Amino acid sequence: MANVMSLPIFEPVRFDRRRIADIVGELGEAAARNTIRLALGEIETALFRAGQAMDCHDDTDALAHAESLARLAWQLGLPTLATVAQNLRDCIQQRNHIAVAAIGARLRRVGNRSLATIRCDTGLS
Repeated sequence: MANVMSLPIFEPVRFDRRRIADIVGELGEAAARNTIRLALGEIETALFRAGQAMDCHDDTDALAHAESLARLAWQLGLPTLATVAQNLRDCIQQRNHIAVAAIGARLRRVGNRSLATIRCDTGLS
């Protein structure tokens, strides 16, 4: 049992505010707000659907949602969420179902926390 490690349930997430500033600079304030809101909605939907797919052991669907999450998270400046989604993708591709379950739980925690962080920091509810 010497190799057993306890992982924290709470883990901080990173948010790159420069990415949001870049989006605002490229699109303008109003268009950026709409674009960011839409992207956050897509992330929320992909998180939910990835969770459903993992619960049903649908690797194909879970993989598609993990890839979508990773892409969207990088675009919005959520590197922690993007990395976890990529880890999930890798475990699905390796057919490591134990890791998929563990990383899936982590994805839900990090995803929810990332959404809360970006919404709080940007004023988007």
